[in-house]
Amino acid sequence: MFDQMLRQTQRILAEEEAAAVEDYCGDEKVSLVTKNALHQLHLLIFALAVMHIVYSVLTMALGRAKMRRWEAWEEETRTMEYQVANDPNRFRLTRQTTFGKRHMNSCTETSLHLWLKCFFRQFYNSVAKVDYFTMRHGFISAHLSSRHNNFDFQKYIQRSLEEDFKTLVGISPAMWFVVAIFMLVDVYGWHVYLWLSYVPLLVVLVLGTKLEYIVAKMALQIKEQNNVIIGTPLVRVDDNLFWFGKPRFVLVLLHYTLFLNAFELAFFVWVTAQFGVGSCYHEHTVIIVTRVFLAVTTQVLCSYITLPLYALVTQMGSQFKGKILEDNMAGILKQWHSDVRRRRKREEQESQSARTSFSMEWSSVRHSISSYMRPSTSRRGENADFSNRWDNKDQTVELEESSSSRGHRRNSDYGT
Repeated sequence: MFDQMLRQTQRILAEEEAAAVEDYCGDEKVSLVTKNALHQLHLLIFALAVMHIVYSVLTMALGRAKMRRWEAWEEETRTMEYQVANDPNRFRLTRQTTFGKRHMNSCTETSLHLWLKCFFRQFYNSVAKVDYFTMRHGFISAHLSSRHNNFDFQKYIQRSLEEDFKTLVGISPAMWFVVAIFMLVDVYGWHVYLWLSYVPLLVVLVLGTKLEYIVAKMALQIKEQNNVIIGTPLVRVDDNLFWFGKPRFVLVLLHYTLFLNAFELAFFVWVTAQFGVGSCYHEHTVIIVTRVFLAVTTQVLCSYITLPLYALVTQMGSQFKGKILEDNMAGILKQWHSDVRRRRKREEQESQSARTSFSMEWSSVRHSISSYMRPSTSRRGENADFSNRWDNKDQTVELEESSSSRGHRRNSDYGT
């Protein structure tokens, strides 16, 4: 009976293995996802995750490469020339300032002209030196005080961008839901992925235009407040200049843009690796080239234009990221503590080695003195011979003296 049950169990397992291989689910049942399709889905998810991380890192690297020149601008704020040019007691017309000349002209008379100007400005000199100086002055005036003129605004932007990078590199469940929707509507002949490739490019262009518009709008607000300014033009931080009054919403759009662009390229790589270049996915060469070109263009625009604009302009919101400074201060204190411990340990080692060397030198001196105070056997023999020679000389002298004295007495007797 036991053997019969064992054979029946083995037969059931064999049938299940055969059904799994043949994707057979039994009568009146259909497999939702085949084993092969599930394997391909795993590869697509892996390719998408890797491509999204690569895109995020590449975007951050290119953006920081452009923002590297901001370090020189930050150093310039500590020079005497900058202090003289931005004398707080200097009166000027708003239009005569460098910031006013850049943003206040005939192209800003109507909203349409202003939006068109901002659209084309993002492609050339999107962030000028005067924009950086003015934003820096407005940020310090709003969140700090005039005593903090030496505040390193460039490092603050860099740390803020590093904090935002944690959001950019993540993938939320909503993003996976968007991917599932795009895969479900990918019907043959609709060319869904071709139209999808235009979405990130359009979002990046709209974001760049909006950020340039915010800078121009702050300049126009200075003009509306007063035609004469004292010192540096002072821009006012205002959340209402951003969409929905939330500067953080720009980061959300930027996040989804990078993800969609990564999905576009990841899908292209996955299809090419799984089905080859000659598959039905690549039957239109023009469409494939267009999609790849749009993906690369979006990546360059997002990295080199939109990200630096975002890093600077979003600081004009009302939120001050004090936690960044607190974390940085905590890191500085930890580094200082470790440096002190390391220096103390090195000093103790040097002191110990000095005591050891002094002890060795003192032992050597004591040994030399002891050797000098306790002569060796050869020196004792030499001293003994020297003493014997002096004793013999003393005996000879005594004999000569005694003989001379006897002769003197004899002569005296003869004389007598």
